[in-house]
Amino acid sequence: MRSLLMLQRSGKCVLSPDINRLSIVIPARNEAAGLVHLLPELRALLPDAEIIVVDDGSTDDTRQVCAAQGVRLISHPYPKGNGAAIKTGARAAKGDILAFMDADGQHRPEDLPGLLTKMTEGYDMVVGARAKSGHAGAHRAVANDLFSRFASWMVMQPIADLTSGFRVVNARKFRKFLYLLPNGFSYPTTITMCFFRAGFSVAYSPIHTPARIGKSHIQPLRDGVRFLLIIIKVGTLYSPLKLFLPVSLSFFCTGLAYYLYTFLTVHRLTNMSALLFISSILTFLIGIVSEQISALHYRDSEGEREE
Repeated sequence: MRSLLMLQRSGKCVLSPDINRLSIVIPARNEAAGLVHLLPELRALLPDAEIIVVDDGSTDDTRQVCAAQGVRLISHPYPKGNGAAIKTGARAAKGDILAFMDADGQHRPEDLPGLLTKMTEGYDMVVGARAKSGHAGAHRAVANDLFSRFASWMVMQPIADLTSGFRVVNARKFRKFLYLLPNGFSYPTTITMCFFRAGFSVAYSPIHTPARIGKSHIQPLRDGVRFLLIIIKVGTLYSPLKLFLPVSLSFFCTGLAYYLYTFLTVHRLTNMSALLFISSILTFLIGIVSEQISALHYRDSEGEREE
């Protein structure tokens, strides 16, 4: 990737002529109120960037707002989900650098140059990391912190914000994992874990997130369960043994403790102890097989990195 440089001219960030094109992808479902403010600001700040709004089955004035601003609009015939809109925009984008932003006013255009500048340091993806006060509600801040801690343990690297949708990525490397991305709101979790697993460089840049414009489409209970399932799924894709080995050891230690108890009390090995030992062995073997399958998912990425 050629170096990404930005020049400040009359309050605008002008992309250097020797760099690859920047494409900004904005998923939107009934976000006309936010787009009215966001699109002109992006045009003024980054006049050379390609701006793509993916209309995910909106029923408001999203299309009219995009037409008035002269941005590229791609419409889904019905709502498919935030992740599906991201994938549609990534496939259609012409730039070699992709920036993803929400249309609800929580992602400020003025924070985008900071993420792009961070890319010049050799990173493949830069994520806008929110402060705890920037989350819409204390429950989301706590959930994001827990998920980030779990993911950091999985990848053995600090993850400042696992679920932030404000990020800048290398388009070619991002598209390698489109088939793994879910159609819902969990795409940031998945792509973050995929980039770490493939050995790509990920950085975080602090951002400020004001209150959103309009009503959120996230349902805390439903999407919270989905986030948890996604991170377990991606955990098994990233490093299955890190999940299966502790479970296997817990079965083994429980079986051993129960065996010692029954040996001292009734002087025999019980069926429960045998079942726990067998469960431990089977769980460990499943982890070994999953680890091998996981390696196949990233064979192409690892092969490219060695070239």
